[in-house]
Order: sequence, then C-alpha cells, then structure tokens
Amino acid sequence: MHDADDVLPGEVLIIPQYLIFKELEWIDTPLPLIVPAFAGGAFFIFLMIQFMRGIPLELDESARIDGCGRFGFFLRIMLPLIVPALVSATIFKFYWTWDDYFGPFLYLNSQKLGTVALAIKSMSNPAMDTDWGAVFAMSVLSLIPVLAIFAGFQKYIVEGISTTGLKG
Repeated sequence: MHDADDVLPGEVLIIPQYLIFKELEWIDTPLPLIVPAFAGGAFFIFLMIQFMRGIPLELDESARIDGCGRFGFFLRIMLPLIVPALVSATIFKFYWTWDDYFGPFLYLNSQKLGTVALAIKSMSNPAMDTDWGAVFAMSVLSLIPVLAIFAGFQKYIVEGISTTGLKG
C-alpha cells in the first residue's frame, strides 16, 4: 500500500487536506498539525523497512523453533532490535513538525496558537527595521527542545550505529 506522499508531491495535497480539515472543523486548532504527524510518511516507512532488512532471517527461524509465534517474535525480538530506528524516526518527525512553517501558517488563524516558526517570521518585517539580534536569538532558543530530545535519546542512536556494523 502506498501513501499519498509516496506518489504525489506535498503541494498537490494542500488543497484537499485543507478542505478535509475545514470539514472536520479543525482549522484554527492544533489538530491539523498533530494528527498527520502520527500517520508516518514514505520516508519513515522506507527507513523502517531498510532497517528491518538488516536483521538476519535466522532470528525468525530460531524463534519459531523455540516455539515463539509471530506476535511474540515481534514483541520480544524485533521491537528491541528496531528501537534505534524508531527513535531516529521520532526525532526526525519531531524536528520536521517543530520546524514547519507552512502548516501552521495555513491552518492556524489566531496568534495564540502560533508556533515558533510563525513567531520568528512575524519578528522580521520588510516594511520596518528588523531587530535581527532578536530574530537570531529566537532561532537559537527554538533549537533547545530539539537538542534536548536528541540528548535524551542519544544512547539509542549510538546503540543503533554501533550495532549496525555487527549485523550480517
């Protein structure tokens, strides 16, 4: 099964998504930014498939011999092995959602729901003098949550990098 972003560029999906979110009365709420983030995307599906292809098939065979079913194999063997890929996908998705300008610009009408990207853009006005020091300070401050998440999950990323060389 293919996702829409697998076949169509994102620009083609903007109007249909907007109409759907308008019909669901999600415009000017955080839902159009949060709910699609959990749907995944072609990049993350590809990332997970490629990571899983690196796991030896012998693990499945030995688990079956030991009496482990499909669900047990996934829960006890595969899930612990794919944690680094899941963490990487989570960090990427968080960063791309956090850094998004176009989605909040399109779906959020009130400033009370505005994101950091919208705030930074509103600070730079070509019609007036822009306080570039404040814009750059806000840009640096907007990196703190991303860096905190990366620091919190760094051990899983390093674990994934270190075990990659050991797999067949």
